[in-house]
Amino acid sequence: MLTSTRYLILETAIDLLGRDGASALTLEHVAREAGLSKGGLLYHFEGKEQLLTGLIELLIQDLDRKQVGNFLSSSIDEELPWPAIETDIVENPISHRSLQGHEIASILMAALAINPNLLDPIRERYQNWQSIFLANTVDPTRSLVGRLATEGLWFRDAMGLAPPTREQRAALVLEIQSQTQSGEPMREPSASIIPTQSTDAFAELASFKANVEELEQQAYQTTQVSARSLLAKQYSQGFWQGDLTADTTLESDYVLLLLWLYPPENGVWEPRIQTKVKEAIRTILDRQLSDGGWNIYSEGPAEVNATTRAYVALRVGGHDPDQPLMQRARECILALGGLQATNSYTKNNLSMFGLFPRKYTPSVPPELVLIPGNVLYEISSWSRAIVVPLSILQASGAQRRVPGNWTVDELMVPNRKLRFPKKDPFSLMFHQVDKILKIWEKRGFKDIRAKAIREAEKWMLDHMRFTDGLGAIFPGMMYALMAMDALGYERDHPDFIETLGQLEGLILEKEGALQFQPSLSPVWDTAISMFALGELGVGEPQAMQRAADWLLSKEVRRKGDWSVKRPDLQPGGWPFQFANELYPDIDDTAMVLLALEHAKASDPDRQTRAEGRAINWLLGMQSSDGGWAAFDVDNNWALLNKVPFADHNAMLDPSCPDITGRVLEALCRRDYTHQHPAIARAVQFLLGHQQANGSWDGRWGVNYTYGTFLAVRGLRASGSPTANSAIQRAATWVRSIQNQDGGWGESCASYEKQEFVPASSTPSQTAWGLLALEAAGDRTSKNVHQGIEWLLTHQNQQGGWDEELMTGTGFPNVFYLKYHLYAHYFPLLALATWQAGLKNS
Repeated sequence: MLTSTRYLILETAIDLLGRDGASALTLEHVAREAGLSKGGLLYHFEGKEQLLTGLIELLIQDLDRKQVGNFLSSSIDEELPWPAIETDIVENPISHRSLQGHEIASILMAALAINPNLLDPIRERYQNWQSIFLANTVDPTRSLVGRLATEGLWFRDAMGLAPPTREQRAALVLEIQSQTQSGEPMREPSASIIPTQSTDAFAELASFKANVEELEQQAYQTTQVSARSLLAKQYSQGFWQGDLTADTTLESDYVLLLLWLYPPENGVWEPRIQTKVKEAIRTILDRQLSDGGWNIYSEGPAEVNATTRAYVALRVGGHDPDQPLMQRARECILALGGLQATNSYTKNNLSMFGLFPRKYTPSVPPELVLIPGNVLYEISSWSRAIVVPLSILQASGAQRRVPGNWTVDELMVPNRKLRFPKKDPFSLMFHQVDKILKIWEKRGFKDIRAKAIREAEKWMLDHMRFTDGLGAIFPGMMYALMAMDALGYERDHPDFIETLGQLEGLILEKEGALQFQPSLSPVWDTAISMFALGELGVGEPQAMQRAADWLLSKEVRRKGDWSVKRPDLQPGGWPFQFANELYPDIDDTAMVLLALEHAKASDPDRQTRAEGRAINWLLGMQSSDGGWAAFDVDNNWALLNKVPFADHNAMLDPSCPDITGRVLEALCRRDYTHQHPAIARAVQFLLGHQQANGSWDGRWGVNYTYGTFLAVRGLRASGSPTANSAIQRAATWVRSIQNQDGGWGESCASYEKQEFVPASSTPSQTAWGLLALEAAGDRTSKNVHQGIEWLLTHQNQQGGWDEELMTGTGFPNVFYLKYHLYAHYFPLLALATWQAGLKNS
């Protein structure tokens, strides 16, 4: 809320503009008229443009109130299809008097004269008001005529161009009334820009309200069924955990891991291992495309890495290369560029079995852990969990041979050389470095190499403590097992046994087949499930308490890799998995804070302390650009994207809009405001990263739909006046991408195209679209109702929703995820948020 002094300054400025015009709007004149010193005025407004910005913000709030509040109070309560922007979005006293039409016009003309860019926020807002109004009003053309005539009177009054007498004004009101909808007396044009609707219009709007009430009742029934179904999925320990699946590359890599650890003797596998190979092969075959390839996301095209790894796994599993399915796969690989077109991850895996020349595989030296300056911690946390054990593997020189010593030369495109891709001068420099590293491997000091291997081994073992495997991700565990094998660890070594059990714990057993999860997501699934139930208000106290107790038991209390850059920051927060003590992640921590708003643990004091530690940790983990990343601070050394191994698009963990938006929401729901420095910097980060079309990209969900919904919710929660224009631009974009069936859907191809690519509607993305619009204040537009209806009509008999497409992101353009609970708790959250918004608006 504005302070009384700030309000006095704005009132004085309005009076001056109306009386003496824009030329009179000087800081000295305003201060003198307000009875203040110039310094007192400068405390609130640094200059004339800042003063005008304050007037524009006041004007936006005033017009919101006129076009929503005043009109609704005389018509049908809250159901008019206009965006209901709550008063806490813009600082303004609720008791502020209504601006008169000539005052509105004076403010606009002054801004136009001094700096036309100052009008950008109201231009955006006005476009949004008009688009929603015209889409939902009874007669758009006649209503627009009334609006334009009314606004014309404002400017005529403001400029003193023969303003009409009181009698003339009354006659004009009647004329405008007759040209729009007759029947009810029209408001004074100087006080409102919306003509009162006719009796027929009221009937239409009353019908609209009835439809909303019916839709709300249907939504209530749907959410009750959904909530009961979600509660039934809670485990007795208190957590939720949905399956987390991906493409076939995990099964393909698993076959090579089995070949590494348990090579067949005389071409014959051990029966237990043979069964696992067959089950993995079954999953791979089930997902082959008609063109012979394999994709990396549902309904996507064949991709060269997934197809190459599947082809090799099938050959290891005993499939003849002359089989029709293998021929089709081979033709597909060659059409996609052959082995030469695969990334370094694929080439590394193949080189360890003699299937790709080591010369053309990027070197990953174990000396990386010895480089001073903590260079290792400039790469992402997940890359660390991969490159350290991989460096041990490469340094050991260990290699396995495929049964029969066959090759995959048939996958090479003829007359195309093997070489590292040439991108720019920095890439060429790193290629030369790679050549030097390969010479070092052969001729370097043995003592230094031995020390590096020991340090890499120590790092690997240290990072396997208090966790569900190295990095708690499939690749880290796979390479850790292979590295331990290369170092001579016996099969009964405790670390080997534990890691193998953790990796096999990722397996989803199916009839005659197995499917790997890249990781486990219990903390993530639990937090979002709790939040959805809590926002709906139906979380059973005992169920929510069990969930809260379980979450508290998973709180991270040890310093991890993040402390390298934040050594004085006390630990706090939560991981993604059951255990990953060295890698709490920022996104999960923010989500848990949101969830715990709706639950009381059995030990309230412990909960309070844990929440306090988490808030402190989040604030301490803000990057210098104002945003938040997933695991680290300022992990944005772009030069590392030029190294040969970086083509898997996972080397860095920079700040991103989706996580920043969620952290903003979590902190601001804990009474932080845009006046707090951390919140202000985060708001500026989001405003600076908004796309020209109004969207934000999503790093951890597909893609612009995901990033936009979280950015808008964060900005809305911040209460920053500077965010209003961005929020409404985002809402306009969200409406523009809605599918004809009323839902929302976005393809993973949007990452490759670097622009929104539509897909068939999905439950999770429809929920994200609705959540974005609700955060922008839109609850009653046709777009929202169509989205709500889509969710209501697509609920399955079990109380959830069915979703085939992948809407989660691992690494853009490389690895995508399907969170199987996304299609349940996100639609529930969207419906709950919409219902609550209707009641509270």
